[in-house]
Amino acid sequence: MKNIKKILFLATAFIAVKHLAQQTTSTYPIAKASKKHYNALYIINESDENKIKAIIKNVGNALEDPRLKGKLEVELLAFGGGVEMFKKDNSYELALTALKNKGVVMVMCENTLKEKKIAKSELFDFVNYTPSANGEIILREYEGWAVVKP
Repeated sequence: MKNIKKILFLATAFIAVKHLAQQTTSTYPIAKASKKHYNALYIINESDENKIKAIIKNVGNALEDPRLKGKLEVELLAFGGGVEMFKKDNSYELALTALKNKGVVMVMCENTLKEKKIAKSELFDFVNYTPSANGEIILREYEGWAVVKP
């Protein structure tokens, strides 16, 4: 009789654990990369060091996503306070160079440079320029680019 009780207890416990495990296992269908190519425009208009570090990290994470690896074109656009990210006198050069080497295009708003009286010579040599960040965002959006502002 004791053995039967033990067997029933163990069987019940096994069923309960199996049921609990099934309930906690997620079956959420993550997005799949069904296209051959994707475009993302990351934008920053803040000078906050944590925001700048976060956007650099976010771009790197997207490039390393196994679903997007080798399929993603990224433009990193700065305007307003975001100009700080591209200035030569900061600590972001190594991280930005690493992104550049992975194909990320760095773009700076010329309106911001005029407004803040910043010369292009104060920015990293690998930075490209657009007449206005807002124009760039609008045009990229209409071209089908994902616009990301972390």
